[in-house]
Amino acid sequence: MRPVSPVGDVTDQVFGIVVEAVHHRFEGRVPALEDMTFHARPREFLAMVGPSGCGKTTIQNIIAGLLPVQAGRVLIADQPPKAGRVDVAYMFAQDALLPWRRTIDNALFGLEVRYGRTPDMPERALAILSAVGLKGFEKAYPRQLSQGMRQRVALARTFLMPSPVLLMDEPFGALDAHTKLLLEQLLLTLWEADKRTVLFITHDLTEAIVLADRILVCTARPGRIKAEIEVELPRPRRIGELQRNEGFHRLYQRVWRDLEQELSG
Repeated sequence: MRPVSPVGDVTDQVFGIVVEAVHHRFEGRVPALEDMTFHARPREFLAMVGPSGCGKTTIQNIIAGLLPVQAGRVLIADQPPKAGRVDVAYMFAQDALLPWRRTIDNALFGLEVRYGRTPDMPERALAILSAVGLKGFEKAYPRQLSQGMRQRVALARTFLMPSPVLLMDEPFGALDAHTKLLLEQLLLTLWEADKRTVLFITHDLTEAIVLADRILVCTARPGRIKAEIEVELPRPRRIGELQRNEGFHRLYQRVWRDLEQELSG
């Protein structure tokens, strides 16, 4: 049975992402991307892996409208990128919580900036904070939370946005292994509730496989797509069960073969 979203309905107009022949250079000299081309299908969870410095965050920032499209084409809902558009939410590697705001107010920050505070917002925030295991910490300040708890607040803040497209840049990369597994499972549960379009950057091949419908493997800098690998594992997924699945291990070896060539080359 499909889980119920704790934040209400996301728009039915869930969009894909189109990236075609994108090139990008920093300061006109340093090539970051070269002929980067891929499509994220509507409601697809797309993971991207590749060597450090291959332009994964750069393409994410271009899609978000934080960097210009120097060459090529990027479209979301048939529109070019623009910073601040309401149909795109971005979760960074760092939680970026405001130290003077309590947990519930940090979770609501994105909604308040875009729409102003409305009477129903606190109830929605309480529901998703409970869903990510922060019931009882709604009035805590960031300094009173562990790093894993702070990242749960950031996850709640991201999913409170009704944006049909989510960009996630290594959101669990700095966490310990146990906390990371817990948050990956939380993310799976939240995503199953409304199936938004997600582009998720990670260096962790296991994380990519357990979360994604499809994995993009990038070349070393300048980055382009080397391989697109379908993750044909059943949903809903339980991470502990997947580790015992032979298909999981075959996928890991396949992704690793493609990535290893770039790391060693």
